[in-house]
Amino acid sequence: MSFLTKISQLFSKNNSNQRLGIAFQHQGVSLCSIPQQKPDNTIDESTAAKVIFEHEKANSANFPRAIQALHNKSDLEGNACLVLNEAQSQIVQIDKPSLPDTEMNSALKWQIKDLVSISPTNMVLDYYDAPILAGGKEKINVVCASLDELKKLVEATEQGAVKVNAITTQEFAFANLLAPKSDANLLVCQQPNEEIVLLIVKQNKIFFQRRLRGFSQIANKSAEELSFSVIDDIGLEIQRSTDYFERQLKQAPIKEIKVLLPIKLENLFIEKLAANSIVPVSLLELPPPYHQHREYAAAIGASLDSVPYDKEAEVLAGVNL
Repeated sequence: MSFLTKISQLFSKNNSNQRLGIAFQHQGVSLCSIPQQKPDNTIDESTAAKVIFEHEKANSANFPRAIQALHNKSDLEGNACLVLNEAQSQIVQIDKPSLPDTEMNSALKWQIKDLVSISPTNMVLDYYDAPILAGGKEKINVVCASLDELKKLVEATEQGAVKVNAITTQEFAFANLLAPKSDANLLVCQQPNEEIVLLIVKQNKIFFQRRLRGFSQIANKSAEELSFSVIDDIGLEIQRSTDYFERQLKQAPIKEIKVLLPIKLENLFIEKLAANSIVPVSLLELPPPYHQHREYAAAIGASLDSVPYDKEAEVLAGVNL
């Protein structure tokens, strides 16, 4: 199933060469607008000036107003991908129903209604395949969001020459920052004032995802606090995650840990984490010219061209805003 929720029937196409990533966070909305990239995800120097980074402080009730402020600041155009935060979407894992693809989404609404807080009549959802445990049933991860909320966000975004053509979550936006690799990599990612996300990505697919609670203010920690408590706690969670991946999912060991934490002590974090790890730990680098904007990583990941999704999987068929 697709990494991104493609809503092709809901939104018209846009011929602009700009791509926009708009990430919703607990304390604001971040925007990354970039020109079309070359195959290596870089852009020509002559068009680098068209790269836009903006952030508007806002709570969830004021997200549409923040989007309007972003429009007012810059002459935006292009296809936009919206990145939902953890409060805007819910995810559950269930056994995969034996249904045709054309019937799957409408049936899933009612199958998960007791597992989520969103009413089936106000639900937009997508799903992607989950790794199969040895001898287990085929499972899927179902991601759902409120239709009413999405309507407001899309309406605020689609002004002038901006069209929404995709909606995703932070996890998939982060995963899109990793170059395709055949071996499994574990990502430790965060955006400012958000919880840390652990991802295990292999062959462009998310095999494992987890949010670590209690680390949203890691940027305020001292070097001593990072060295003697925080990194030990995160290292323990990483070990639990890799054990599950290798023992329960019967996968080959993790080959590398990549870190993306937009904090001043990021290099120290990597150094200390590497000291406690048996696999290499390194920086998850962003492609130029936006490699210095790590606090916009989710928006950048959503705006990149090479989004690793299955192009044969079209979703949300028949949904109307």
